[in-house]
Amino acid sequence: MGDLRLLHLTYAGVGKPDASVAFDPALTVIYGASDSGKSFIAESIQYMLGGGKLDLVAEADGYSQILLGLRLPDGGALTLLRALEGNSIRIYREDVRTLVTRPPDAEVKAAHTARSKHSLSLLLLAELGLSELRVRKNDAGGTRGLALSDLVHLSVVPETRMVAPLSPVLHSSAASGKTSAAAVMRLMLTGDGDPDIDTGLNAGQRRVNKGKITLLDQIILDLHAKLSTHESPTELRARHARVQASLDEHSYALQAITARHGSAVSARIAAAGELSEVEGRLAEVGDLVSRFVLLEAQYRSDLDRLDMVTEAGSILGYFRVGTCVFCGAAPEHQNSGHREQESTQLHLAVQNEAAKTSALLADLLPTIEDLRAQFDELSARRSVLIEEMARIDEELTAADQIMAPTRQRMDESLQARSAIERALDIHQRIDELEERRSTLYGQSARASTLPTPYIPNRVLSAFDDTLRRMLQAWRVPAVEYAEYDQHAMDVRAGKRYRANRGKGVRSVLHSAFTLALAQYCRANGKPHLGFVVLDSPVVTYRGPISDSADPADRDVHMTSDVVDHFYRFLADYPGQAVIIENGDPPAEVISRARTYRFVGAGSGRPGFFPSPAAVRRTSPPTAR
Repeated sequence: MGDLRLLHLTYAGVGKPDASVAFDPALTVIYGASDSGKSFIAESIQYMLGGGKLDLVAEADGYSQILLGLRLPDGGALTLLRALEGNSIRIYREDVRTLVTRPPDAEVKAAHTARSKHSLSLLLLAELGLSELRVRKNDAGGTRGLALSDLVHLSVVPETRMVAPLSPVLHSSAASGKTSAAAVMRLMLTGDGDPDIDTGLNAGQRRVNKGKITLLDQIILDLHAKLSTHESPTELRARHARVQASLDEHSYALQAITARHGSAVSARIAAAGELSEVEGRLAEVGDLVSRFVLLEAQYRSDLDRLDMVTEAGSILGYFRVGTCVFCGAAPEHQNSGHREQESTQLHLAVQNEAAKTSALLADLLPTIEDLRAQFDELSARRSVLIEEMARIDEELTAADQIMAPTRQRMDESLQARSAIERALDIHQRIDELEERRSTLYGQSARASTLPTPYIPNRVLSAFDDTLRRMLQAWRVPAVEYAEYDQHAMDVRAGKRYRANRGKGVRSVLHSAFTLALAQYCRANGKPHLGFVVLDSPVVTYRGPISDSADPADRDVHMTSDVVDHFYRFLADYPGQAVIIENGDPPAEVISRARTYRFVGAGSGRPGFFPSPAAVRRTSPPTAR
């Protein structure tokens, strides 16, 4: 089997300096500061080999072309040119490393489809002599052509996949992809594809099923695009449980505060109602007091006038015997008792009126005193109610100040829970659609006898030996008896599956699996791209572990001894390897490999893309 070799990765644009790294035929190490574009290199290689989408970085602004140089098995050079966003790839049958404006030698589609005869997948598989191989796609025995993405997935490992619990051979956790993944692994270790079995369906039925499958594929892609997170359903459910616990905590706190707030509001309403009644009664009593005080003054004025009449009568002789002051009759002309009767009647009238008025005044004074007492009592109660309402207002303000941040945190948790539930719903729909798609595949491929879907034990044992020797050479602790379990479709080492290990051991096992697969295929002439790209293959740092830490992260610490032996092994590795890491490799490895050290800020190359200062100094490149 032939091998491909990476020559270079270049970003070009009008008025922009080329951003490029050249790859050594054996070992290339890209290391240095974080956030300097190292991982972007691995993602760009994956994108150039048919990846669906590339998450661009800010430094890529202004660049319009990505060029990936390849050395073909026959020794010729091939350059792939792709826009930063697009599904077309231009092909140049030479090594091109700068901005291109001339027409291509050919143009193909980046995405692989069974119907298209002009795709990058078919082009490169033909160069490798693998275009006729087929792999099983469902349990019913239906097959599909080998795709370039099947090999890229096992050769180019970005950082997110390096540490993910998902098996190295699987594209996703969906059950529908496991059959194809197992078939690809079997093909790479044995070199034998799956036979194209006649399923018994006629052409019309196959066309109908293919249309349904195509529609399902598009719906599944659209649903994947709607996912705003790369978390698996298991991780989403775990985060959902944490968010729900936080919501419950906030809810309990809010209920207690709301109860206090509600009690205070009820108390204030009651106090306000009573205050309104008191003020109404106070106004009535005040009005009555005012009126009764005026009446008292009137009574006292009447008594004063009656006293004045009595005094005036005495002074003027109204009550003495003699000439009648009423009719002027002389005593001799008066009837017997005339004057006495007149005087007595007036005097009695004055006395009766004075007595009546005094009685009314006597009745009025206690009433006034009682009303004044009521007024004072109501005034005191009004003051108490005003003070109570002021206290309740302060309590309500304090409760509002506590409720506001609690409600905000609860709203944030509700939004997070809704986002998680939407993502879980999308995953569930994807699983249902993929199960439906798998059923359609099964309906299209039904054979009475099917070849065995398993890797022969002798082949698997030989691969396991390669994997064990590699881990022993790296001196990785606690991973004895390493092997690939084809039934679980995962690497097992130290009696534990890779998915159940911490991030450090997961990354090392993924790296060892990828390199061992490449080495085994190369040594035995089996299908492989011929190169590997590993982003963050060895994790050398682990933060402090607390009692509340995730048990999966309590794992073996990757010592510098493992890192050193990892790089020394790669220095003698027979194939092409591109390693992307933060830490510095050993000095003897640097002298034997092509290395790029990105410094971020400081003296040296800042990152994959030139610094702004370099952009200003560089003139526009000459187009080819």
